[in-house]
Amino acid sequence: MKTTYSESFIEQALVKVYARGGRTIRSVSEEMNVNHFTLKNWMRMKSSKLISLVTKEKRPQDWSAAEQLIALHESHGLSGESLHAWCREKGLFAHHLSSWRAAFCTDGKLLPNTRELRTLKDENEQLKRELVRKEKALAEAAALLILQKKFRALWEGADK
Repeated sequence: MKTTYSESFIEQALVKVYARGGRTIRSVSEEMNVNHFTLKNWMRMKSSKLISLVTKEKRPQDWSAAEQLIALHESHGLSGESLHAWCREKGLFAHHLSSWRAAFCTDGKLLPNTRELRTLKDENEQLKRELVRKEKALAEAAALLILQKKFRALWEGADK
């Protein structure tokens, strides 16, 4: 007996497969109660269409500052159930909006992202190491000058 599946079920199954994380295709097929060869066939037939659908969804951390500002503008007048419905549609939670709002309100600018912060920290450490090296070289040069003066004074005193 051949089982037919609706388009929405096939799309739901493929979304689960593409977003499966560390699980295997066989485990997803067992969870969905579908033969794994059928699932692989669906993947082959609809891969390009579904990959674009899955990659379109973004995590809240991946939103750019401009996208965050647009989202804050769109959700500004909403509250309660309408706000939650809007958040579900966009794949967000209300606390993401409140944290973005707080970030925009701090000193009128966003905090630097982690990559920029890391490069600034690395540059700071490199400059500190270079400063320590130069201070040591300066101390050594000063010590050599003092020794040179003492040496000259010693030999000038011996000639007399």
